Amino acid sequence: MYLPRSLISHLYNDLVRSRTSLSPSVLVLVSLEPDALCACRILTSLFKNDYVQHNIKPIAGYADLARVGEEVIRPMRTTEGGSGGVVVCLGVGGLVDLETILGLEVDDDGNGGMGGLDVWVFDARRPWNLANVFGMQSRVEQVNGEAVSRIAGVEHGKILQTFKPGEGGIIVFDDGDIEEELRAEKEAYCALAEMPDVDEEDDGDDSDDSDAGSDHDADDMIPESGQPQIADSDESDKSSIGEKRKRRSSPQFSDDDHEDSDPEEGTPNKRRRSNSSSPLPSSSRPAARSLMILSKPNDQQVGQHAEASTHGQPSAKKLRKQLLKLKRKHDSVLRKYYNLGASYSEPISSLMWNLASELGRDSNDLLWLAIVGVSSGQISGRTASGIGLSPISTSGTLSSWTKDRGERIRAIFRDEVRRLNPTDLRDLAREVGGDTGIIPTRAYSPTDNSIRLTPEPRFLLVRHWSLYDSMLHSPYLSAKLHIWSDAGKRKMHKLLAKMGVSIQQSKQNYQHMDMEIKRGLGEKLVRFAPQYGLEGLVPPETRLNSKEGWGFVRCWGWKACLSAIDSGIILGAILEVGDMDVKTAAEQARNAALQSAAHSGTSTPSNNQDAPLQGAKAPTPAQAQLSREESLLRRFWSAYDALGDVMQLTSAIPTAQHLHRAILRTGTSLIEKRQIRHLRAFRMAVVKEGPDVALFTHPGALVKLALWLAEAISEMDSLKGARTGELVMAGLDEARGVYVVVGLGGGSAVAKMKEREARVAERKKERERTKAERKAAKDKKRQQRKDRLAALGESDAEDEEDDETESEASESEEESEDEEEAPRGKGLNRFGNAFQEVIEETGVRVKVDSFEHCVVEIRKEDLSGFLESLCMKAVVG
Repeated sequence: MYLPRSLISHLYNDLVRSRTSLSPSVLVLVSLEPDALCACRILTSLFKNDYVQHNIKPIAGYADLARVGEEVIRPMRTTEGGSGGVVVCLGVGGLVDLETILGLEVDDDGNGGMGGLDVWVFDARRPWNLANVFGMQSRVEQVNGEAVSRIAGVEHGKILQTFKPGEGGIIVFDDGDIEEELRAEKEAYCALAEMPDVDEEDDGDDSDDSDAGSDHDADDMIPESGQPQIADSDESDKSSIGEKRKRRSSPQFSDDDHEDSDPEEGTPNKRRRSNSSSPLPSSSRPAARSLMILSKPNDQQVGQHAEASTHGQPSAKKLRKQLLKLKRKHDSVLRKYYNLGASYSEPISSLMWNLASELGRDSNDLLWLAIVGVSSGQISGRTASGIGLSPISTSGTLSSWTKDRGERIRAIFRDEVRRLNPTDLRDLAREVGGDTGIIPTRAYSPTDNSIRLTPEPRFLLVRHWSLYDSMLHSPYLSAKLHIWSDAGKRKMHKLLAKMGVSIQQSKQNYQHMDMEIKRGLGEKLVRFAPQYGLEGLVPPETRLNSKEGWGFVRCWGWKACLSAIDSGIILGAILEVGDMDVKTAAEQARNAALQSAAHSGTSTPSNNQDAPLQGAKAPTPAQAQLSREESLLRRFWSAYDALGDVMQLTSAIPTAQHLHRAILRTGTSLIEKRQIRHLRAFRMAVVKEGPDVALFTHPGALVKLALWLAEAISEMDSLKGARTGELVMAGLDEARGVYVVVGLGGGSAVAKMKEREARVAERKKERERTKAERKAAKDKKRQQRKDRLAALGESDAEDEEDDETESEASESEEESEDEEEAPRGKGLNRFGNAFQEVIEETGVRVKVDSFEHCVVEIRKEDLSGFLESLCMKAVVG
């Protein structure tokens, strides 16, 4: 089911009204990413204000989600003796069938089900799993011997004002895309749900339609087990894609990953997971057997159809053919939707701010959390084309996931900042005096906690670094100037010299620089940056003081002053790098060695705790995986606490600086050593040596390195006139013996967008030229008519009105013809689809556990074979 945006506060208000001291706690599942973390902070603030008990569970991946489903969520069901309740998923599970992965489906005996559990889903990833959006999982009734799902206040999956929660079901919070863009998918899904279950294999005479639907035969049928499976779009045989073991602790690679195991022997059961980025998972349709509305026609129905055919009505055979043809048509609609590729919609922190606004709880604290969550998307490469570059990010505009929606949300945030932070009269003179161009580094007073708008240049952590280092480590400036080369560094030195800033001054801490230099920095950047191709380095001048493109900055008295981008960078570094303290790192290494020694049965010296371990073995891959998961949880809580304590947030600035130094160092090394290979469908780079290799075992850090390289490659290719391809980045995790692989899309989309813009510009010039010629011809005819009518003594006013009307109509027609909308799904990241196809065909040992389906883990020895097969796949829509 899905909740329209206009009713976003409906369920929350009902939850607050129904709360008592005996009500179960709301379970909040949060993915380990800045956007979800900020959304969690906003939601828990609302819960605390309304005295709603809640429990937060960080979720690292699908295995962790399945474990929480088994150990925590299922016992909450009324059918298991629990009291029901609410589970909120923030950035978790939008791409898969949550009913299946949480184990909430109804079994063959009619047991199980949702059991009074309402699962709220907030997720910005696309495509949706349509079983969550249009499925109605809570209740099944028998009507005329048929199982029918009935929920009051729900119409074709859409929640109405009359809906009363509490019966149980998966509820997706719509940001507007479902209502606007999924009409065809909704119609197809609902039609399939109401359609009889006709077996295509029994229709051997259906030769007329065999060509039209040859690839929609057995794989379109619902598996008897009710488990989600994924059907290949080119073959008729079914095979489960993305099958993986789920242990109670964490999934591990195994040579028998595709074999069944005996649960009685203590080995984990195999659970299939639906991947909505793959072609038409059967779980995306009404896969659970309890959701089947109609059954196969029985003998009595066939006999009635046969009798009716004698009276001139269609026979049962003809009806079956028509039904199969309609079924294939609807299957094709859903298949195309899942084949579009990955993309991102509105960040969930923005959606959560919308909820707070509707409840009248808007405040500076919640607004800042929403701004930081939205800003973090552009840092982590979340675009309308999935994880990767976008034409917007490369051109310098701040919006990154989708241009129009991003600009609208930022405009709303700017209005909210002005409303909640009115300018004090004492500070008005400062703004009128022209100091608005200065990058603010301190508050106006010790009690100043306001949010302000500022023309932020695209420098990295400039308030907390030197100007030189900030420019050097800026991904945008690095790519434009080719900073990895000596020539690029000389360009940056020349830019500083033209602005009147010496190298010595630029290497001082920015807060300690000369005030005159800082005051004129913005104006000089606007003047000299375009000479080096840096048009997007600073926000452009806008009319009517709209401050479009300006950034956000907040001060906490004399404690700290942070921009929203800097906060997102620091927050991401905490999640991706963690604690850099030497003593803590040494203690963690020692504890891991002690644990390894304990498992191996070796002894350790008892008289000296700091002495090296004698005979201690290196941690096994399973122990390394467990240690990694524990580290991820510690990082989550550190980041969660840092959002509420600015001093803790600023203390992690060195961590962010260390990460971006490593990105520049590693990226430069890969380019200089020519270790970026150009394969058939994409480029490939592997990080397997160097001092920073351990940093890039986290997918988030690896994505940032890949984004840095992708922008650099894009700039180098633009000089050669070549079309930029996609990038696959692999980082070696030696402790676990795997490569973490990220598929970065958007490169070809950038080139195609630039080509489209060039075509549009050319058509505009042609239209202007044609318009001028047409106007000259009309003026000549009009003048001749005027001369002729003047000789006869008549007026030409009506003819002039008609000419103006015709001119306006022709202009509007030309403008409408000039609008070239990109096809739906064009340029989307299809690495998730390609990965699944390779897994299915080759059987390599690959673990797909990340919520980003373009991130996988591969055994060291299987990487070359995996990449060889991947080269033949389509990786961009």
